[in-house]
Amino acid sequence: MHRTVSLLLLALPAFGQGPFTWKDLGGGRVELSEGGKPALVYNYGPQWKQGAPQDRRRCCYVFPLYTPAGVSMLDDFPQDHWHHRGLFWSWPVVEVGGKKYDLWMTFTAKHRSVKAPLTSGGTLRAENFWEAGGQDIVKEDLRLTVLPAQGDTREMDVELTWEALAAPVTLRGSAEAGKSYGGLSARFAAREGTTLRADGDVLKKDEDLTPRQWAELEGVYGGKRAVLRITPDAKNPGTPYQWCLRAYGFVGASFPGRTAAVDGYTLEAGKPLTLKFRVQVRDVK
Repeated sequence: MHRTVSLLLLALPAFGQGPFTWKDLGGGRVELSEGGKPALVYNYGPQWKQGAPQDRRRCCYVFPLYTPAGVSMLDDFPQDHWHHRGLFWSWPVVEVGGKKYDLWMTFTAKHRSVKAPLTSGGTLRAENFWEAGGQDIVKEDLRLTVLPAQGDTREMDVELTWEALAAPVTLRGSAEAGKSYGGLSARFAAREGTTLRADGDVLKKDEDLTPRQWAELEGVYGGKRAVLRITPDAKNPGTPYQWCLRAYGFVGASFPGRTAAVDGYTLEAGKPLTLKFRVQVRDVK
């Protein structure tokens, strides 16, 4: 009896584990597959697309990201915003030593990976740096944990930790009137039938600076309907976040946002900041 049970247990997959495999695609790209189907690609090396400005090369972001049915919802190097890049995290204002740099669009500050990420099961861990003024100013640790797909849904936990290496580094969102984008963001590919939602509300227009618990974009891609939702961890500093939500195809959780009391967050050596997010992609029938 005990032998029969043991053999049965060995024949079954471990509870909560999916058949994940990682493959290095070359060119600083590593792909995660589940059950032989691609789930996402993490770009740890500098990427560039023919036709894009040379100074828009960048690394350290997720693209593409697939639903369980294989719908690729995100975009990279869109011509209207060359700097937008799949699922990414950056800020338009990075201040250090009395100087301002841009990690968002012009890349006067840049992400830099020091080695290929470590992968195991559905988890990826990467060690990156932010470089500005010819030196590394921030150490970044990324942990992606992809959960096994459940029917039409796949979820992923994104954990990011930043620490200033020497001088304090202050992060600020966009200084444009009525905006404050900067933080974890997703840029969507061309689609039809776009719907923006936040906290269960269907938005009738673009939105900025409104605190929300979560936000998502739904659309039809090549005849297949899918949705991507971003939910910041409620324990993150400063939640609920303000958002930058655009029907053209952008969803961004603004950190630190802009209020009467807060318009920046300063990273200090020895005091790491960790932000966590749940990203869900779902096929819609």
